[in-house]
Amino acid sequence: MCCRSQPSARRTIRLWRIVAAIAVVLTVGLEIPAHAQSLTPTPAPSPSPTPSPSPTPNTIAYDRSTGNATLNLGSGFLERLGNQASNGFDRTFRNNPGGGGASVDAEAPRYRSWFEGYGIAARTDAQGDFVGDRRKTFGGVAGFGARIAPGVNIGFSVDQSRTDVDVPLALQSATLDLTQLGFNGSVDKGPWTWAFALVHGFGNVRSSRDTGFGFATARYNAAIDGALTELSYYWAMEQARIVPKAALEYVRATSASFQEVGGLDPMAVGSTALERARIMIGAEVGRYFIFDRKVLDLSAYGKLVDNFYQSLGSVQVSLGAQSIVVPGIGESRYGMDAGASASLSLTNTARLYLNYDGKFRNELQSHQGTIGFEYKW
Repeated sequence: MCCRSQPSARRTIRLWRIVAAIAVVLTVGLEIPAHAQSLTPTPAPSPSPTPSPSPTPNTIAYDRSTGNATLNLGSGFLERLGNQASNGFDRTFRNNPGGGGASVDAEAPRYRSWFEGYGIAARTDAQGDFVGDRRKTFGGVAGFGARIAPGVNIGFSVDQSRTDVDVPLALQSATLDLTQLGFNGSVDKGPWTWAFALVHGFGNVRSSRDTGFGFATARYNAAIDGALTELSYYWAMEQARIVPKAALEYVRATSASFQEVGGLDPMAVGSTALERARIMIGAEVGRYFIFDRKVLDLSAYGKLVDNFYQSLGSVQVSLGAQSIVVPGIGESRYGMDAGASASLSLTNTARLYLNYDGKFRNELQSHQGTIGFEYKW
């Protein structure tokens, strides 16, 4: 019994040694990878790159506003020139200086000059990503005209103005100094009058943009070109008149490219061009009164406007490698113009006048007042 129990005990001991060896091998095999991983350095997370600021459409709201202002100032000057060439009061005294049946041959003055001062308050409402603006313009006009043949008149004038542009929601402002040269003429044939006007203007813009860390400023050039043709019919009724009119107008405004300076992240802005063509159909009504050898003339007009073609232009705005293309702003296709005039003829050669002109669109409202003096010789 004793001899048989010893081999059994030795086998039991050997079995436990094998089990212990396997356990050790398994334990070492599991610990080595974990230990190896702990020795491998964990790379530090790389910092995410700081995104470069990108320009937004309202970054250059002032440029879009001054472009629209240049376009509208060109239109306004064209229409004043056309109205001056063909409006009923001027036509009455051009061919009938005494206001009571004097012949054309009795018309002594062949030349005339005029001087005007005016102010404009305009507002462009928010449209798309444009936040809206307010504009104030003050200017003066000096002109010279001549009757080169019976019923044929020409004139030349200079308009100098300054416009203050305010874009309050974008913390931006600008000034536009604009000089416009205008040429107009008219031809009378019985009750019909054909008139035309041409305008060329040039100016400069100074802008300021609050960046939060100073002001980014810029200076750049602007220009305007335009033409207008108008046909009217003078229908007299004793001392009153009705003058239906139809006109076609085209204007084109451009601005040069520029680079802002100062402030935080000054922008580079490309050149742009805006174009517009419109048809205007309406009528003037008026009446004059004679008292104490003076003539008081009162009139009013209204016309429907169809902007049948508008190319509002686009401009590229860049900041470093980032850039976007920003569309221009304009006015609604359809609208209305209205106005009134009071004129006092002191003599056959001198008169004073006051005019009001209003423009009413879905995105634009403009009000202009003008005081002027005309002298003929």
